[in-house]
Amino acid sequence: MNLIGTKWKPLLLFHLLEGGLRSGILQKKIPGISNKMFTQTVRDLENDGLIARKVFPVVPPKVEYSLTKRGRSLESILRSLDKWGLEDSQT
Repeated sequence: MNLIGTKWKPLLLFHLLEGGLRSGILQKKIPGISNKMFTQTVRDLENDGLIARKVFPVVPPKVEYSLTKRGRSLESILRSLDKWGLEDSQT
């Protein structure tokens, strides 16, 4: 729970299940997350070895985030949480 037990971490990880996303696109998929919180959360996930950050040497800078093998191991947990949330919202 220490690795994914915050408000934003599961959401970021869930959106990366389908593949790598550029920083701006990933942030737009999470309504309500501030720039500061987004940056802090992706840094935490990267430090914990759950996501990888790839910087492309272009102008303007392009950054892409993707799940690591360790992050991918959370897929069944993340999908179960999503399923539960969808079912719970219908009650």
